[in-house]
Amino acid sequence: MRDLKDDKRFANTLARGLSVLRAFGPNDDGLGNLELSERTGLPRSTVSRLTFTLCALGYLTHGRHHEKYRLGPAALALGNIAGASFGFVETAAPIMQRLADETMTLLGVAIQDDDRMLIVKTWRPKNSTTTWLDVGYRMPLLTSSSGAAFLGALSRSELQKQMAGVADEERQRYEEARKRNQAKLLNDGYAFVQGDQRYNLSINAIAAPYRPSEFGEPVVFFSGARAQDLDDKRIADSHGPALVAALQELLHITGRRFPVMAEE
Repeated sequence: MRDLKDDKRFANTLARGLSVLRAFGPNDDGLGNLELSERTGLPRSTVSRLTFTLCALGYLTHGRHHEKYRLGPAALALGNIAGASFGFVETAAPIMQRLADETMTLLGVAIQDDDRMLIVKTWRPKNSTTTWLDVGYRMPLLTSSSGAAFLGALSRSELQKQMAGVADEERQRYEEARKRNQAKLLNDGYAFVQGDQRYNLSINAIAAPYRPSEFGEPVVFFSGARAQDLDDKRIADSHGPALVAALQELLHITGRRFPVMAEE
């Protein structure tokens, strides 16, 4: 969300290279320079230089018989190293898998990625053949339950830091969302974007924040399913309290506290 382009410490070339890596999604069967240019907003000539460099460093691979790029072994290694540093995910795994099986919903962890929430881990109900969201999927901050839980868990100063350089009108939208969702988290223990406000009307989900010791900001645990299988009443009656109970179990094991406090 922050606009750092005018900050002298900001390395624009590095940022552009990373934006190319971030352009890849879990369902992409390779991307060409034109597609990468469209997704990143960078000129095709710039993308061409960046993909050449990323290939040379092993972060991308390029097949001989086509013009498509894929994430390479260096990117995979970096992802594995990052995943191994998420110690709380391993601790949460049996709790979240049990909840997925009991509720027949997809459980997952999402982290902030600019103005979106990025899914980094999922737990699916055993014996379920339904395809839901997967690792690498991104959800908008303002219109997803995961984004609502993240914003509600931020302090006023944390949000202000993230919104540095952003226009006043946009900053106000995020501050209003933070206050609104903070109240929901304090009252219910979870955030829930309902009805037409949801970015995807085919999916219903709730989310609750957790602040791991390894991170400087909250992450989010979410529970979701197709809207036809998970209506608002089921969320209020059973799924919401179940997610809150699972999170409380994790907080007890890890010695952390619920990352939302009322502000004066």
